Amino acid sequence: MFSKSCEYAIRAAIYIAAESSVENKIGIAEICEHIEAPRHFTAKLLQILSRNRIISSQKGINGGFYTDKKQIGTRLIDIVMAIDGNILFTGCGLGLKNCSETEPCPLHDKFKGLRAGIKKMLEESTIENMANKLKKGNGFLRLE
Repeated sequence: MFSKSCEYAIRAAIYIAAESSVENKIGIAEICEHIEAPRHFTAKLLQILSRNRIISSQKGINGGFYTDKKQIGTRLIDIVMAIDGNILFTGCGLGLKNCSETEPCPLHDKFKGLRAGIKKMLEESTIENMANKLKKGNGFLRLE
């Protein structure tokens, strides 16, 4: 459903929100280890999230990534839009370029409902909600 980039970005944002603070920043190596993501690829995604003010970063000896009080309320849809744009909410379920309301693919009507449900879920879910689940042990970010 999500691109690999988007999956890693969502996981990283949740991990950063769960484990960091303005005083306790998280390094790229720790993030990648805990979300099972390649370092170079994840670093590029974190740059995008930082440019979009979804997370913050600080360079230097005590540097790393963190979320502030405003950022922790970021909705997951904002991460999806920053990484993948709106293709998840507009694209064809079969990947057809010309699928539309006037010329629908066989899945069009059913897929339209699924897209709307996914969009609603992402609009209602925040980084903070997901980080709290992680902290309480009601979720995980890596397979073990």
